Amino acid sequence: MGAYYDEIEIEDMAWDEEKGVFHYPCPCGDRFEITRKQLANYEDIATCPSCSLIIRVIYDPLDFEDEPPDDDEGVAPREEGDDDDDDDDDADSDEEGAFEGAMESLAISDRPRLVAATA
Repeated sequence: MGAYYDEIEIEDMAWDEEKGVFHYPCPCGDRFEITRKQLANYEDIATCPSCSLIIRVIYDPLDFEDEPPDDDEGVAPREEGDDDDDDDDDADSDEEGAFEGAMESLAISDRPRLVAATA
């Protein structure tokens, strides 16, 4: 994409803590916006929500590499030892027991068996 209205350095943009975006004035009267997560994902295009103009943001991607990925938005990661529900532990051990029982009853034979299936 080469039709940028302008190329702006990130240092020239203002950080809006409330909205969580960097912004820069647009000639239409609104503001170009880009999030830290977009910058962390190597997206360098800031858009104006009111018109079709876009700008290219000049920045160092390494400054944003510590941002969490987009797919974790709003979801706290679970740690292995972080169990809120004790019922899940019982369900997991039941599943493991069923799996072990199925493995013990599994018989492998050298002779092929004919199995009929109906639809």
